Amino acid sequence: MNPPTVQIISECFIKPHYPVEEIKPPIHLATWDIAMLSVHYIQKGLLFIKPQITTNDQENPVKSLLNRLKESLSITLVHLYPLAGRFATLKQENPPFYSVYIDCNNSPGAKFIYATADLTISDILSPVDVPVVFQSFFDHHKAFDHDGHSMSLLSIQVTELIDGIFIGCSANHAVVDGTSFWYFWEILSNTFNAQEKNPVITRPPILKRWFPNGHGPHNLPFTHHDQFMSRFETPPLRERIFHFSPESIAKLKAKANSQSKTSKISSFQSVSALVWRCIIRSRRLPRDPETTCTLAANNRRRMDPPLPNEYFGNTVLTLNGKATVGELLDQGLGWAAWRLHEAVEGHSDAAVREWVEKWMENPVIYTRSGHNPYGLLLGSSPRFRMYENEFGMGKAVAIRSGYGNKFDGKVMFYPGYEGGGSMDLEITLPPETMAALETDVEFMDGLNGKC
Repeated sequence: MNPPTVQIISECFIKPHYPVEEIKPPIHLATWDIAMLSVHYIQKGLLFIKPQITTNDQENPVKSLLNRLKESLSITLVHLYPLAGRFATLKQENPPFYSVYIDCNNSPGAKFIYATADLTISDILSPVDVPVVFQSFFDHHKAFDHDGHSMSLLSIQVTELIDGIFIGCSANHAVVDGTSFWYFWEILSNTFNAQEKNPVITRPPILKRWFPNGHGPHNLPFTHHDQFMSRFETPPLRERIFHFSPESIAKLKAKANSQSKTSKISSFQSVSALVWRCIIRSRRLPRDPETTCTLAANNRRRMDPPLPNEYFGNTVLTLNGKATVGELLDQGLGWAAWRLHEAVEGHSDAAVREWVEKWMENPVIYTRSGHNPYGLLLGSSPRFRMYENEFGMGKAVAIRSGYGNKFDGKVMFYPGYEGGGSMDLEITLPPETMAALETDVEFMDGLNGKC
């Protein structure tokens, strides 16, 4: 039997609804943006129950959805016009200068795709593992951020299923981080649902990039992008969604704080510590090497003065909890959670500015240069308001992602469908490691509230 395929029906480009005077100057990338040029686009989407035709006279609801979504995107791009641009590189030999920026004038706009798939919601949500077909629900498959020179910086693909609608968004990670990504969804959803044609944006975006005082566009020590681009293909992996209820999370948090004799350990740190311990155990590693649990941290509120949540760009840095394999497995959940808590507490304004200063002395562009069996990376956030984005179809029934930035040990945190502090964890591991995690007593007890 042939695997299900996704058929592209139509595609077009969407520009801002009306010209924006401010788009003429280039938007130069900040340190945190440039560091992302060699990673994949962010690919996240929402699955909805398909609206049905109730009378013979009613317009096809999918056609109506597509038209409204295109119009809403066009209006949204007036406010978030960098997403309608393309990258460009400014190079000169004497004196040497190399800089990447967003050109908002010479671009066909953001991409919009309509596709169909002969699948039901049950077909794609019932399997234990996330089906590979989800990767076809997103544009820019396997694209890297630097490809934004020739590809759109934003692409939305609407895939019509037999009984569902999946809206998949691929956004360039050198233009937005998770906070800005879901802020875009918020504006798009609010625009779609507004009664008026040009609704007021209650939280206007801040598009000007942040640079340290006295600094402007970064002069990078390169003459060609081959000097920093590093493409990679992931080996065969399994991907599963694990659901943590509010009750199971509360028990994990209570256990972690009790073992550490504190009340400072958060729910996120407690769940992260469980995942760290159990994945490392499932890998069956030697005891002496150091293992790391890397967290993606939003710098906006950590800076002094803080950047607003409406700052539209990247502010993400990573921080690490560290321990030898033996220490991690011999000590309890609370010990591991406290290591993560200390790493979070140490990520201050001074730490952020120190990273920026060192980066300007020696610019670093993130790459994945091989598998690290002793590490895992935790990204996204259960605090993002993903399920609050509705497009005339009610609340989404699931959140899923594409191929982008998946590797052994990648864990993504999403809010659970029922809310209340619940979490869904998207965990990506090789088949043999996933099988071990599925039978790990500590992990399954924590998942089921038996810790």
